[in-house]
Amino acid sequence: MQDLLLLIHRIPYPPNKGDKIRSWHLLKHLAGQYRVHLATFVDDPDDWQHVPHVEAQCASSHFAALHPLRARVRSLGALAANRSLSLDYYRNAGLQRWVDDTMAAHKIERVLVFSSAMAQYAEKYPQARRVVDFCDVDSDKWRQYADQKSWPMSWLYRHEARQLLAYERQVARDYDASLFVSQPEADLFRKLAPESDAKIGFFNNGVDTDYFSPEPAHVSPYQAGERALVFTGAMDYWPNVDAVQWFATDVFPQLRAAFPGLRFYIVGARPSPAVEALGKLDGVAVTGTVPDVRPYIAHAKVAVAPLRIARGIQNKVLEAMAMATPVVVSPQALEGIDAEPGTELVLADGAAAFVEAVSNLLSRQADAMGRAARAKVERQYSWPSNLACIGERLECS
Repeated sequence: MQDLLLLIHRIPYPPNKGDKIRSWHLLKHLAGQYRVHLATFVDDPDDWQHVPHVEAQCASSHFAALHPLRARVRSLGALAANRSLSLDYYRNAGLQRWVDDTMAAHKIERVLVFSSAMAQYAEKYPQARRVVDFCDVDSDKWRQYADQKSWPMSWLYRHEARQLLAYERQVARDYDASLFVSQPEADLFRKLAPESDAKIGFFNNGVDTDYFSPEPAHVSPYQAGERALVFTGAMDYWPNVDAVQWFATDVFPQLRAAFPGLRFYIVGARPSPAVEALGKLDGVAVTGTVPDVRPYIAHAKVAVAPLRIARGIQNKVLEAMAMATPVVVSPQALEGIDAEPGTELVLADGAAAFVEAVSNLLSRQADAMGRAARAKVERQYSWPSNLACIGERLECS
């Protein structure tokens, strides 16, 4: 086996949470083909317990502690230097020393970077074949944030969008291949970085259909006879916060009036104060961290993904589809997912459309849609088949 350096911005475990899903399956796939030397950050004290799971996949590894508040304060220095705040946020001298020592000790010729901010650690190794999995066009996410915020945050986010895009383009020029999470995401970056068009590709996320399965039956977390709508995701992530705030205030009251006793469950770790406040609204429940999201998805009448800001593929949509739970999505949440509206899920654009779509699903059986959705995931969103392109990109001469 050849040696490979893998750089990931957050420890890729547990494998069923947000941005860790893709990185965990990527690590497992690569560990079957290479001796993987992993460098990553741990930004949540609870995640140190997962280090042994990750170490077991690697020939060697380095885990650097990252304190989010300190990192945010430190990254503000990038404003004066006209750099991307994201790069300074993830800058760590100890991690760079470990990378340098590991590259020298093992004479590594293959490097894979997960997320643009980690590319800085491999900048000095052009002799290696370097591939970056950008996942999303993060700079465009900052642009969307700026459009939604007032000054001074709008100015700060536009600054980050400009600086990060400049760095993304530099990485794409310098690296041998750039990958994204979907065809639309890759197409967007081709427009933003036309000079690197020939080196841009994508591979879709997958779903562990054994884990996210309607069988065996899960014990319901809801009260007997309760009809529930569910949203799942990290609840300190602003696009998720924005989505549930909008749904809880602009959509759910109309549904609650038409369906007395209906409940809207917001399920996910680290709810922000704004999300916690939604729990005071009539019929809205904020769970915080739960040991397993699957019972909440499995026993919900409808899963909703009303995102107004989104990049890449929404795992929450694929997971609900895999569990055969009817899901209503916004156009932003559907982007990058090859699913047929009306057959495998329901597409709704705006508050009135969401009220109508959810009402229709609550008023009838949607078993056929659930079965069709799961079948689509089983056919098209398999991790092994979607990850096959990685080896090709790393080994191309």
